[in-house]
Amino acid sequence: MTATALTGAMFLGSKRVAGDGTEVRAIDPRTGEQLEPTYRQGDASHVEYAARLAAEAFGVYRETTPEQRASFLDRIADNIDALGDTLVDRVVRETGIVEPRVRGEMARTTNQLRLFARVVREGSWAGARIDPALPDRMPLPRPDLRQRKVPLGPVVVFGASNFPLAFSVAGGDTAAALAAGCPVIVKAHNAHPGVSELVAGAIADAVATSGLPEGVFSMIFGSGSGVGIGLVSDPRVKAVGFTGSRQAGLSLMAAAASRPVPIPVYAEMSSINPVFLMPGALAADAEGLAAAYVASLTVGVGQLCTNPGLVFAVDGPDLDRFLEAAGAAVTQSPALPMLNPGIQRSYTEGVARLQDLPTVTEVGAGGVDEAIAAPGQAHVFATSVTDFSAEPAMREEVFGSSSLVVRLGDAGDFAAAAGDLEGQLTATVHAAPSDYAAAAGLVPALEDKVGRIIFNGWPTGVEVSHAMVHGGPFPATSDGRSTSVGTLAIERFLRPVAYQDLPAELLPPVLAAGNPLGAWRLVDGELTRG
Repeated sequence: MTATALTGAMFLGSKRVAGDGTEVRAIDPRTGEQLEPTYRQGDASHVEYAARLAAEAFGVYRETTPEQRASFLDRIADNIDALGDTLVDRVVRETGIVEPRVRGEMARTTNQLRLFARVVREGSWAGARIDPALPDRMPLPRPDLRQRKVPLGPVVVFGASNFPLAFSVAGGDTAAALAAGCPVIVKAHNAHPGVSELVAGAIADAVATSGLPEGVFSMIFGSGSGVGIGLVSDPRVKAVGFTGSRQAGLSLMAAAASRPVPIPVYAEMSSINPVFLMPGALAADAEGLAAAYVASLTVGVGQLCTNPGLVFAVDGPDLDRFLEAAGAAVTQSPALPMLNPGIQRSYTEGVARLQDLPTVTEVGAGGVDEAIAAPGQAHVFATSVTDFSAEPAMREEVFGSSSLVVRLGDAGDFAAAAGDLEGQLTATVHAAPSDYAAAAGLVPALEDKVGRIIFNGWPTGVEVSHAMVHGGPFPATSDGRSTSVGTLAIERFLRPVAYQDLPAELLPPVLAAGNPLGAWRLVDGELTRG
């Protein structure tokens, strides 16, 4: 049974250990109340111990059968579900996120664990390829060649501030790494330590009841510059998953690159998710688009990585209608608590930078509420494309419900505007049939800049599925060839190995004759389960 009483402890394998560093207490962003219990940060000795346990566990865990690994993931999901209201209530208190969204995020977290369990059972993740020997081939025979993907080794996952469940202790990075056969060490986020302890307990219980080595999972509290860099620098760690600020992500990337043996860092760091309102769509429904835009902008108090922080549209009466409606809608948006005081301070500073620019006008601002300890006030701004191009500060992410609308000269400016942007997680295009010819020229430009293109929708909301890409060119992520959401994420923690003329007795099961695991395999160029 997963424990629900909070102790203030970290998880080093099967042991609950109190740190001896700086004290950390969660703060209710609605009231400013400091929550019990007190957590103390770990140090280098805890990093060393967790890394050693993970390295010792790797040899056993990597050899677990697909069913053993899948059942383990299912058990984690069941344990999290069993936490029920205890977990939901703690998330609300530590983050200010409203209960319905917390329950939705909890379901997403357990669903993605179960999705990866199905992926492990299905088997194609192993990438099995078999080229049978051709001893009579001329002028040279072909050897027997077989390939599969193997896990990298222990993985460090950094919990995110904005998704205390789906991108944290048992979030997508953890699920993908465990599915791949990699032990995981989580560096918990200090803003929601109680939630992290509850979920870590659910995973630790699943490790024990599944009969796995204790080092398959550990969780440590600590600073990014201390414990975080220490984990990334440990030679036993083979990969990193991170969601957070660009500054922190770049620090981890530098630490990983400076090791004697560099390792990959899969960091999601910064995105303003541009929206392109094509003329036909804007003329047809300027007011409806404005209402949907503000709804997307303010969901989650703007603290979603796919928040629409930038809008491009052609200047004229239709855009004026859109801005008037957006300004009216945003003024009706109430102030709501942001995730924590630190994020609220950074958001306020980012808004102030835009307000101080003489070439930026404020279209509208949301309500204020001095009774909230860390309030988030929504803002919509506007500027011209000339001023936007001349001012780099306008292209910086402001993490919260703040967005900038850029007035273009004509429809020919859309592709040029896209080309001037940094890498992004998403781009959204709103187009009527009359816009399709222009949109056809915009889409290739967006393919070079983003990981997901949304047509006549809004970027907030990421489906956990086989086809989803939640990634993008730098600085949206450190490696635009991957995704942190969806089943493709498992490939970040695998690498291919080829076996030439290996005796049948030594072949791994996924490559053995008769396909005992029933996995999809590419045999002599043909995809088969035979």
